[in-house]
Amino acid sequence: MIKNAILDPGDQFHIGIVAADFEATVARLTEVLGYEWGPEVGGAVAVDLPGGNVAELDLRCAYSITVPRLEVVRSVAGTLWDPAGEAGVHHIGYWSADVAADAAALAERGYLVEASRPGPQGGLFFAFLRSAEGFRVELVDRAAESSLAQCWAAPPTPGGAA
Repeated sequence: MIKNAILDPGDQFHIGIVAADFEATVARLTEVLGYEWGPEVGGAVAVDLPGGNVAELDLRCAYSITVPRLEVVRSVAGTLWDPAGEAGVHHIGYWSADVAADAAALAERGYLVEASRPGPQGGLFFAFLRSAEGFRVELVDRAAESSLAQCWAAPPTPGGAA
């Protein structure tokens, strides 16, 4: 890791794509790039927005079983979860041992917090930050790694055989 870097490249675990047409995006990534997918997950989530506003959003996504890992998120109009233009890449997701501290360090370097979610034990569960150039980073509490890994576990084989 580069000395004084905030994030470790080894903690990067997905590239996020926000899709206006979720099914078509997943189908194209499968057809063209050979990606396979875990189940669609998510639902209503209370998200803290700048200025102290809280929004209840329906956030749904699917993670690829295939690596490098992709996350396709259903678009939520009028939020930061709108498609990211023609390029399609919305954010790069990183595990974080301390989301609040890493978010503060990124903020010191000019990143703006666009949304965050409190964690069950206090602190932050996730945070989305955007650079002045428009590049987004999602920080996710490393404590969620084992439960999120279920989202990209290979589907069971027919008959339960391994």
